[in-house]
Amino acid sequence: MNLHLYDTKTRTLQELKPVREGEVGIYLCGATVQGSPHIGHLRSAVAFDTLIRWLRRGGMKVTYIRNITDIDDKILNKSAEAGEPWWAWASKFEREFQAAYDALGLISPTFEPRATAHILDQIELVQILMDRGHAYADGMGNVYFDVHSLGDYGSLTHQELSQMRTTEDESQIDSQVEAGKRDPRDFALWKAAKPTEPETASWESPWGAGRPGWHLECSAMSRRYLGEAFDIHGGGIDLRFPHHENEQAQSHGAGWPFASLWVHNAWVTMKGEKMSKSLGNSLVVADILKTVPAPVLRFALGTVHHRSTVEYGEETLQAAAAAWEKISGFVQRAGEIVEVTNDEVAAHPVPEAFAEALDNDLNVAGGMAVVYEWMKTGNQALLAGDEATLREALLNVRAMMDVLGLDPAGEQWASEKAETSGKDEALESLVNNLIEQRKAARAEKDWAKADAIRDQLAAAGVVVEDGADGARWHIA
Repeated sequence: MNLHLYDTKTRTLQELKPVREGEVGIYLCGATVQGSPHIGHLRSAVAFDTLIRWLRRGGMKVTYIRNITDIDDKILNKSAEAGEPWWAWASKFEREFQAAYDALGLISPTFEPRATAHILDQIELVQILMDRGHAYADGMGNVYFDVHSLGDYGSLTHQELSQMRTTEDESQIDSQVEAGKRDPRDFALWKAAKPTEPETASWESPWGAGRPGWHLECSAMSRRYLGEAFDIHGGGIDLRFPHHENEQAQSHGAGWPFASLWVHNAWVTMKGEKMSKSLGNSLVVADILKTVPAPVLRFALGTVHHRSTVEYGEETLQAAAAAWEKISGFVQRAGEIVEVTNDEVAAHPVPEAFAEALDNDLNVAGGMAVVYEWMKTGNQALLAGDEATLREALLNVRAMMDVLGLDPAGEQWASEKAETSGKDEALESLVNNLIEQRKAARAEKDWAKADAIRDQLAAAGVVVEDGADGARWHIA
């Protein structure tokens, strides 16, 4: 494997040189479980899912850690507004995120740690930073990172301290935390408990009862599961500052090398605006999946280069649906003539041109061009009755699509297709039975019964249209 990835810190393509030969450690910033997952959240998860699949196909052992932030200001504020315990609020949306990951066929992390399960690790890190002269307590239960104490602060995002107003996320700023800072650009490592917050949202520490600052968990948990030096840290570009800059500062301040490469994915936009709750244009994944098939949504999010913006809208979905139909149709037609097993697909080497595309900063668009070339070859083989070439084309197409998590005949999507087909057959049987009952009622001139059946179908979203050749129906 000769994988090169764009590194945010150096602003160049860098060769992946694993810390441990044959192994790759990846830490991906996961969900802050404050609300339902929207497609902006899934953009990052899908992009890194493809990276992990590609690494594993290349023979690498991947340790993949994706955290869950289950305690922070946003969760406390929103749960209080809803009148729910903060931990119940967080748990509810954690389950929604998991359902969204499963629906899109994402590989499960090696481990998915929660911030609240690693309080001791975070307290230990704060103490290390204080001992090394990078942090200080204000005597009121808060502890801060001294950004002036670290020479490379700002190096990840190429910023100078003199040009910064704050190093806190706007949602994390409050007067009580700001009061104890020596410099407004210092950031909170440990926040003192507030009388307005539930007692269950605080833990005892050497500085008093409180809870971790937002950035602390990722430094502590990446070290716990990947070590002081690991290969790739990932997330959306909106996390570069202040979150990832502060993570790096904490870890470097503790004396840890931390991440070798920083890989960030671009946003999902609607009409040019970033997908976010603050703009009121977020689209919840569960709602989208009521009308958009899961593989079509994954195709729309996952076949655009991870550093390119995905413009979400009807045109994007239509293009994804058409492409998915074309690819899945070929796989189905070819599979009816030649037999290919999932084990063969997993072991089959992808075409060299596809490998070159993905090794070049995970260029999935370039990879898809190779998929279409082999589909063309396969369709020609279908017409010519050339089963040997058809089998090779089918193996190549399925192997490449498997890397993208979109093998139509793979376990995830084949089972979903079978389930959908079974549901369609059941629906058709039930509707046709009711239409026959309505036909009999009309023949007997029992108009009340016929109208009642039609109303029953309409209430279920089934439109019945009477014509010269009988009744026809469709979903509204």
